[in-house]
Amino acid sequence: MFSTLIIAKFEQPELNSIADIFGEFDRSDMPERMGTMRRQLFKYHDLYIHAQDFAEDHGPDQVEKARTDPRFVKISDDLRPFFNAYDPNWSGPKDAMAQCFYRWQR
Repeated sequence: MFSTLIIAKFEQPELNSIADIFGEFDRSDMPERMGTMRRQLFKYHDLYIHAQDFAEDHGPDQVEKARTDPRFVKISDDLRPFFNAYDPNWSGPKDAMAQCFYRWQR
């Protein structure tokens, strides 16, 4: 399994609305298309943390490939009012992914 963490700043921390948007997206075939096995969303003060687990370590590449799918474009547009990029040079999901520097698994 491979995990990613996406970090952003909350603009409007409307957690129920954000969860509803992701719930609709996750009921589609998009998670399967991207290889997403699990998604968890966290709030820590003004930070939004989006954890995704993938079956294989090419998950971020599959997410990049899915960016042109109309459903991915729609969820991105629907979520835009809720977040600001943590990195002002953000141009896509890969730019918001935290770098893992230690991993242990049993």
